[in-house]
Amino acid sequence: MQIFWYLPTHGDGRYLATSVGSRISSHAYLKQVAAAADDLGYTGVLLPTGNFCEDPWIVASSLIAATRQLKFLVAVRPGLMAPPVAARMAATFNRLSAGRCLVNIVAGGDPVELAGEGIFLDHDTRYLLADEFLTIWRSLFRGETVHFKGKHLSIEGAQLFLDHRKPAPVDIYFGGSSAAARSVAARHADVYLTWGEPPAQAAEKIQQVRAAAAREGRRIQFGMRLHVVVRETAEQAWRAANNLLRHVTDDTITIAQNLFDRHDSVGQLRMKQLHRGKRHNLEISPNLWAGVGLVRGGAGTALVGDPQSVARRIAEYCELGIETFILSGYPHLEEAYRVAELLFPELAQINAGDALVAGDKRPADQLS
Repeated sequence: MQIFWYLPTHGDGRYLATSVGSRISSHAYLKQVAAAADDLGYTGVLLPTGNFCEDPWIVASSLIAATRQLKFLVAVRPGLMAPPVAARMAATFNRLSAGRCLVNIVAGGDPVELAGEGIFLDHDTRYLLADEFLTIWRSLFRGETVHFKGKHLSIEGAQLFLDHRKPAPVDIYFGGSSAAARSVAARHADVYLTWGEPPAQAAEKIQQVRAAAAREGRRIQFGMRLHVVVRETAEQAWRAANNLLRHVTDDTITIAQNLFDRHDSVGQLRMKQLHRGKRHNLEISPNLWAGVGLVRGGAGTALVGDPQSVARRIAEYCELGIETFILSGYPHLEEAYRVAELLFPELAQINAGDALVAGDKRPADQLS
């Protein structure tokens, strides 16, 4: 079981969708969050991408020396840079950080934002571009000289010359709920990521991706992106979750949902269907709360409860095949400590007991 945390490069705060109690994503603050995650034993941190975020590569690079073992899951958006440039950046980061680079391939889901970045492709075409991008990427990391002519990308004689050695591989994380996304993930991803959906929906998606990967002659691992609100008691946890919406008005929800409606992301649509823009009935599955998605795009669900209950829900996802959990909480600095102090001991018992990581039959003392 791998537990990641999140670097809020778009800002942070104690509440959702308000400037009350907000924090800017200064380097000093991001360094605090990263150092805390490193010290507390998280496997790594996810750095998002988007026109509302600080650049993930620059932020991650600035934090190499401030951390020791922490891995950096850096977002890469095909279409914004050529595959050899992105591969060279990843290979360089991986070498300078002693193997702590991971990449999260993000095709994008907001046509308006993408147009502002110079990308004018429809949903499925973006995944065709991602497929070509990753085909070139994989060849480069195999140490090959790449000649490639596709519909969207063309490369002649590309190589990674770093250290005149075959570059160390960098694991590829990839998400997307559409058939087009699953197809690309099956061919290229090391870890397929999904947002936090109820177990039955997550199981269906995992089965689809696993089957698609098998048809490609590959095996794939799975991860889940979730928020978490854990407190010593369930009552305290639910109070804290509802308090995140303290300054959210109905108008704020309407504005946010109208913004998300312009997205062509299937995953975003699935998030919206969990709450339908309504404040009531937000516990959509035991301990799974859809309140975050009322005003936040992307991952919109949180596990809420006491440590034992949240750990049980994570164990259930493990049984489905989820091995990596990318967690976050508001504000991210304090919640990194809270999750480590309250939840990590319960998860350690899961790893040491009968609920081993799905598919892993090694003795408990060999599990990370």
